[in-house]
Amino acid sequence: MNKKKINFLFLSMILIFTSRSAMAMEKHAGILLADDQGKILYSQNKDKQFSPASTLKILTSLAAIDCFGMNYRFKTLYTYDKVSKNLYIKGFGDPLFISEVIQDLCQQIVTKTNAGAVNNIILDHSFFHQNINIPGTGNSLKPYDATIGALCANFNTMSFKWDVLNKRYISAEPQTPLLPMFIKEIKASGQKQGRILLSPKQRKDYPGLLIKFFLEKQGVTVNGSVGQGQFYYTQDRTFTFQSPFTLEQVIQKLLKYSNNFMANQLTLTMGAVKKGPPATLEKGVKVLKAFGREKLELPDLIIKEGSGLSRKDRITPDNMLKMLMTFMPFHNLLKIEGNEYYKTGTLSDVRCRAGFIRGHNNRLYPFVIMINKINTGYADILRDLHNRVNMIKKAH
Repeated sequence: MNKKKINFLFLSMILIFTSRSAMAMEKHAGILLADDQGKILYSQNKDKQFSPASTLKILTSLAAIDCFGMNYRFKTLYTYDKVSKNLYIKGFGDPLFISEVIQDLCQQIVTKTNAGAVNNIILDHSFFHQNINIPGTGNSLKPYDATIGALCANFNTMSFKWDVLNKRYISAEPQTPLLPMFIKEIKASGQKQGRILLSPKQRKDYPGLLIKFFLEKQGVTVNGSVGQGQFYYTQDRTFTFQSPFTLEQVIQKLLKYSNNFMANQLTLTMGAVKKGPPATLEKGVKVLKAFGREKLELPDLIIKEGSGLSRKDRITPDNMLKMLMTFMPFHNLLKIEGNEYYKTGTLSDVRCRAGFIRGHNNRLYPFVIMINKINTGYADILRDLHNRVNMIKKAH
């Protein structure tokens, strides 16, 4: 094919792209495509502020990498008082304090303390402020309304299913026991299978209840109750348990499952580390804004929390491009589909997508789609962006 014909086809594709993008309606859609050097190839409303929804998690992930480093592991402290036989546990915001991790913790407790019997299990939640409300969450028992905390087990949720053979509810996760005190809430959900958010009181006790279960499974007798209190520091009997998950693994799961709980756990923990405990939303948001201002040169970010749940979060497509350029070395942590690495964001009238399209010679082309109105050509816009990158490849 001669050069003149190639140029004609390339121009045709640009015209098609522009006409289809017009269907997105200029007021309600922000679109941006750039090359791997940050040079903008196409934009629409690149300086207009939009609700980013869950694409905001890219910023939160970047800030966490900057704050902790990719190899960071969350810690949990524990000590066993041989006199009272009380076991004390203190959390520091681990977003993946799940059953498998708790079981590992209990194995370490048995090995390090030689505790054959435990009286009370006392949980210290004080690294986070006790009253933290995340904008955008509601008061339901649905998982997307999960609340945060210094010591939270299994995202403060319980996964269950109906055992048809034995006509009873059982855990949907083989590694997690279904404790009897949760049956009432499960029945109230009206579901035969699903995941519910635990009640506020249950959320605080749940880590200790699982610790009790796994200790007893290893032959340790637990005679007392689970409650909250202050951690009992001892000079030679305070131990640190480190999560088996690195921050890199945490972020990969956070982005893959778009987990709001994990995003805000990171935000709150960063606030406590940078500004001092207890963690508050205000401190966490200040850290995100400072990172945007100092590391990304974005002084005007409007951030209310770290997950994108709040409709008051506002960023521009150009803001997102700067985040993507910084995130490029970590693009493999995003979801992958074909030649695209991406993060989506969805609210009832918001549809966003940001990431990278792999093009000619494996070059990465950052792209942003921000639509804040229903039915505004999202699929056409995404298709056009891919076509444009493909045409660049063919032109070469």
